[in-house]
Amino acid sequence: MSSHYRIELCLAVMVAVAGCDRQHQGPAPNVAAVAGDGSVITSSLDPGLDHSIFTVDPRAAPYYDNAAVVNDGMRLFGRYNCSGCHSNGGGGMAPDLMDDVWIYGGRLEQIHQTIVEGRPNGMPAWGGKIPDEQIWQLAAYVRSMSLPQTLAAETGNTPSQTPAPVPRMADADPGWSPAPETTNDYTTTITGP
Repeated sequence: MSSHYRIELCLAVMVAVAGCDRQHQGPAPNVAAVAGDGSVITSSLDPGLDHSIFTVDPRAAPYYDNAAVVNDGMRLFGRYNCSGCHSNGGGGMAPDLMDDVWIYGGRLEQIHQTIVEGRPNGMPAWGGKIPDEQIWQLAAYVRSMSLPQTLAAETGNTPSQTPAPVPRMADADPGWSPAPETTNDYTTTITGP
């Protein structure tokens, strides 16, 4: 056996032993976010709670009261064919974006996170596929669709074509309230036949 072969064999054994020596690490523990740490919580995981932990993200600040980003978001909504599922915000095979029912939260931060991560049963995850600034612009446009100013400005057959900028006060409540038809009040019982 040549010395070159012995050295390679020793190195291979050392790498294998080093890999076996590591302890198995399980999944990271689920740590609850602390209010004010920049985390975005999209839904309350505790049944029956009206609000989850605070959902304020400072990255959303430049997208409030900004008509330019809302118009850019409207352009991107068309370019990325969001209307293929959301039908210009009026719903279709995806949820209606022009009402006040938000399954995963209607704050800019929550809409941003929905676009980034996707949601079960249809909403694809766009994080890493679309630049983050464009996702914020889309979130601003989506949020503007349900504003009274946007709804009042509709004059044609295609909704959401005159979007209003999202005022900071529209998202003044930092918590999340589940939509009434998506949660159980956990105080009633249903009895079968």
